[in-house]
Amino acid sequence: MEGKNVGTIELADSIFGIEPNAAVMHEMVVNYLAAQRQGTQSALTRSEVSGGGKKPWRQKGTGRARQGSTRAPQWTHGGVVFAPKPRSYRFTVNKKVRRLAMKSAFSTKAAANEIVVVDTIALDEYKTKKIAAMLKAIEVEKKALIVLDSVDSKVIKSAANIPGVKTAQVNTLNVYDILNADKLVIAKGAVSKIEEVYA
Repeated sequence: MEGKNVGTIELADSIFGIEPNAAVMHEMVVNYLAAQRQGTQSALTRSEVSGGGKKPWRQKGTGRARQGSTRAPQWTHGGVVFAPKPRSYRFTVNKKVRRLAMKSAFSTKAAANEIVVVDTIALDEYKTKKIAAMLKAIEVEKKALIVLDSVDSKVIKSAANIPGVKTAQVNTLNVYDILNADKLVIAKGAVSKIEEVYA
């Protein structure tokens, strides 16, 4: 955490050294963003707008176009033709595709030299300053994703106030967050867990 070099670590080629597949990564990013949508938008169709029960004028003989309701879509105050209704935008992606996308994301970061492995990421108190100091020591200036091997509330809450810094555990990682971060800061324990999960 002080930014000193304390050793080397061998990353598994099967996870951090594959040829990245851009198509599956794109699919997973779209999937993630779709799942974030609230899907609560709503508008009224012609059957839901109040009023319009009476026929505006008789069917024949007026010289005007036939009309059955003043709430048809072409009228002011009429309903919306294909009104949006609350719905879920979620869709599922096959397990093998999800795994390939994660490996591709890790490999993309590794190829771009955007992974920093820290032997241990731990704090003895809630202190944003300490996380900021760690990021400065390991030369992470922009957006960072800190990957922990287990839930550590001190680290998570201390990092929460820093703009552009997110924390995640191995089981909550997603392709979007990995690609969105400029640097991936991974605890050494988390690396072995990642290799265990995606081996």
